Amino acid sequence: MPKKRQDIGEEYKWKLSDIYPDEKAWYDDYSKVERLLGEMEKYKGKLGSSARELYEAIKLSEEIERRGEKLYVYARMKRDEDNTLSSSQVLCDKAEMLGVKVNSQLSFMIPEMMDIPDEVLDKFLEEPELALYKHYFDELRRKKEHILSANEEKILAMTADLSTAPSQIFNMLNNADIKFPVIKDEEGKEVELTKANFGRFMESPDREVRKEAFKALYSSYAKLKNTLGATLNSSIKRDIFYARVRQYSSALEASLDGDNVKVEVYENLIATVHKHIGALHKYIALRKKVLGVDELHMYDLYVPLVKEYKKEYDYNKAKELVLEGLKVLGDDYVNQLKKGMENGWIDVYENEGKTGGAYSWGCYDSHPYVLLNYDNRLDDVFTLAHEMGHALHSYYSNTNQPYVYSQYPILLAEVASTVNESLLLDYMLKNTNDEKEKLYLINHYLEEFRGTVYRQTMFAEFEKIVHEKVEKGEPVTVDEFCKIYRELNRFYYGDEVVLDDEISLEWARIPHFYSAFYVYKYATGFSAATAIKEDIKEGGREAVERYMEFLKAGGSDYPLNILKRAGVDLTTPEPIEKALNYFASLVEEMEKLVK
Repeated sequence: MPKKRQDIGEEYKWKLSDIYPDEKAWYDDYSKVERLLGEMEKYKGKLGSSARELYEAIKLSEEIERRGEKLYVYARMKRDEDNTLSSSQVLCDKAEMLGVKVNSQLSFMIPEMMDIPDEVLDKFLEEPELALYKHYFDELRRKKEHILSANEEKILAMTADLSTAPSQIFNMLNNADIKFPVIKDEEGKEVELTKANFGRFMESPDREVRKEAFKALYSSYAKLKNTLGATLNSSIKRDIFYARVRQYSSALEASLDGDNVKVEVYENLIATVHKHIGALHKYIALRKKVLGVDELHMYDLYVPLVKEYKKEYDYNKAKELVLEGLKVLGDDYVNQLKKGMENGWIDVYENEGKTGGAYSWGCYDSHPYVLLNYDNRLDDVFTLAHEMGHALHSYYSNTNQPYVYSQYPILLAEVASTVNESLLLDYMLKNTNDEKEKLYLINHYLEEFRGTVYRQTMFAEFEKIVHEKVEKGEPVTVDEFCKIYRELNRFYYGDEVVLDDEISLEWARIPHFYSAFYVYKYATGFSAATAIKEDIKEGGREAVERYMEFLKAGGSDYPLNILKRAGVDLTTPEPIEKALNYFASLVEEMEKLVK
């Protein structure tokens, strides 16, 4: 059973006091944002009157947004510490309501700026104080046909609170209300199943333990399947509503346009993975052979293939490995990494009510933060490297870019995290003479690849299918969700796997489906990271310098341009092909090791 939060050592908790020392400071900032919002009124209708008026309005809106972001990040992370605390829920609700108010009050700006004649705006941008915002305005102009009138934008901004309802409901169901059964572990002891220890049970060498955990987890989701189905359906309809209002041809096009990415890039990913699906089937067949089972079930897909090699990594060992594995990135990177590990950036262990999974977050006016649910597994070591990759990417972006360009585009979000994982894997493979450990690490990488490229592409395809069905006016019931998801599993995993009925419900527990068309970026990011990692290995110092410039670029250019400068062109199949071919070569190497 997870510990209570107060029973976990302070050295293993993040320090949210680095954002606000106490709730009084939070409420003081909250009041300040409300006051600043009142000051915005004087700029309405005047943004095109002079460069000075435009600049002052932009700076004031940035201050409001920065403080609002800081308020929300603190409140949300406070809630994530323990979702059952009503005091944290109150803070989060207030921050969300303030966010809606901010969006509503500032909604006049973009339409009004877009009404400034191009020749006038170009003249304004010649002023030194506004020259910084050239890319920002180029981006607005690119999206001009999708920007509505000031009144329409205000109405849309007022719907923001409603639009978060599906994800909020899912979050409460998935983190606070859902209860999992007690199962028996390998020693026959009764243990309460949790989302955090589910991964450990899926890696158990005891097949009955894996099976029981698998069925127990999905039995809990099955009890909520109708509610979860309605929640996901609502999320899909929300996506379609906003896409149509902004005159996009589809929800997919609307989502990708934020990164200036064409639908063809998304479709190319799916098509290229389909083309290479044989490598995954070959790996699955190898898994069945090594496990020596007559039937390979879905609960057999995560157990390490090296049965005799079981190793745990305590948190201190994990930190040591990550620091050593990333030394190739240079002293500055490693020093910042160590600073984060030792100065309250990370919330390490699971506790009652804590949000599951892992993430990196923060705001422009704080250092980055990382939430973990560390459980001493090899996966957890790589998760530490992964999330700290996000954190350092944010750190370098925030410290090298002005606020307007500080947030790196979502398309780039998974690159730095995956580069870290890949470098860590290389380090660990290089520093072992143990054939079983080598096999274990290759197995880990293949699993990471399967989960990040093949599985996330399957998720992306699921999202595309269900959104297109709803866009065509076709009803998508819980049974339809299950049918679509089951058939995708059949295609991706092939004939060697028995499709247990429970897997049809996996869609019901995937948080990313409430941020539609996000997961494809895991697959493209992994592919880009593979190319960058190889460049670092072969190119030495110059390659590291190019990569560091990538980390510092934030959102100062379009993401595909930033990647091209780092040597990766995602408008072609090449990076994805390269990654998939690397996967196939490791499957062949693994075949030799297990013979």
